Amino acid sequence: MIDLSNLEIGLLSFPVLLIMIFLRVPIGLSMFLTGLVGLYLINNGWNVAFAKLKTETYSTFSSYSLSIVPMFILMGHFATLGGMSQALFKAAEAFLGHRRGGVAMAAVGACAGFGSICGSSLATAATMSQVALPELRRYGYSGGFSTATLAAGGTLGILIPPSVILVIYAILTEQNIAKLFLAAFIPGILAAVGYMITISVYVRMHPGSAGVREPQPMRERMRALADVWPVLLVFIAVVGGIYMGIFTPTEGAAVGAFGTGLIALINGGLTRVTFVESFIATARGTAMIFFIVLGAGFYNGFLAQSQVPQALSEWVVGLGLSPWVVLSLILVLYLVFGCVMDSLSMILLTIPIFFPIISTLDFGMNTEEVAIWFGIIVLIVVEVGLITPPVGMNLFVINSMDRLTPMIETYKAVMHFVASDIIRVILLLAFPGITLFLVRLLH
Repeated sequence: MIDLSNLEIGLLSFPVLLIMIFLRVPIGLSMFLTGLVGLYLINNGWNVAFAKLKTETYSTFSSYSLSIVPMFILMGHFATLGGMSQALFKAAEAFLGHRRGGVAMAAVGACAGFGSICGSSLATAATMSQVALPELRRYGYSGGFSTATLAAGGTLGILIPPSVILVIYAILTEQNIAKLFLAAFIPGILAAVGYMITISVYVRMHPGSAGVREPQPMRERMRALADVWPVLLVFIAVVGGIYMGIFTPTEGAAVGAFGTGLIALINGGLTRVTFVESFIATARGTAMIFFIVLGAGFYNGFLAQSQVPQALSEWVVGLGLSPWVVLSLILVLYLVFGCVMDSLSMILLTIPIFFPIISTLDFGMNTEEVAIWFGIIVLIVVEVGLITPPVGMNLFVINSMDRLTPMIETYKAVMHFVASDIIRVILLLAFPGITLFLVRLLH
């Protein structure tokens, strides 16, 4: 039998894990099995591996911080039942629909609004597609342009607070969830504005890709705007309550779930059947996320024992490269990973490896600011991976709802939005103060 050091076992686990992922083994199970076998090899027996099976499972599923996840998922389901997605789109369409590319801009604006009460990219993309795709077809928008717009708009769900991915990042790096939510605001707004500018440029480059609709009277606009008050109420209650110190992020998520549920009940969307369905869907989504978190816990525990993160950190520092070069290389790796993995898996797999490296580098900021800034940058690059061909997750979600549009047409149109994302990443890298402005102002 070949005698390998702990470090060599840790390094060999990466290709093994990637092979399992390419063979379509679920990512949570892949990380779990790799970590379990790795612990066995490092400790020459199953005692440590089985002991960790007991402790890691309990600590994961009993974590108070993770209880925020099912609350945000449930809030998204209730928001859909309450008709909030449709109200947001109608309001945005009333004000923007008559402009060139206005209905597509309205879809992006509605995605941003729905993302503020959902926290999931895939859920935002899927929900808003059901509302916006028929309108985009009705006004003569090309299939590829429509699906690309909704795929890009859906990514706002994980950037604009509250965000499930940001919660996971905060837990992994032991950062303040409220500060991370605050730091995501301006980049989230920049994303929505950048997508709208992209739409404006696209319809001028391809005049036949979008039709024009008649402007609505001011009375209709005000009526549509009034219909979105439940969204504003929930958002202010949740986010405002967190930053005013009235309740913790977890309590805020519970308040948001209760508020959206109450609105759905008043609007008639929440019945006994849909209530049960929402809880079942929430349980399934939570179970999937928690199992991925458990698998990542096993794998990262194995990596910690193998000393891979520490060795990589020392190796990178020893190269003497500029911190910005190191950061750029890490972000390129995220773009590559985004072609084969979902956002949650990427965060759970890579942050325990990359974060120790970033923490040792000097970017002219204190440790907490670097952690917050890096988290937002990573979130944006992960978001880019969701719409990057050939296997961006959001592209497949949207394509499944519009079988008439060839995927290649979506690929061609979405690259304009990818370009917008890359420009935004460069801007936030060059000026960290954009991300940290609200955090520094209020803390």
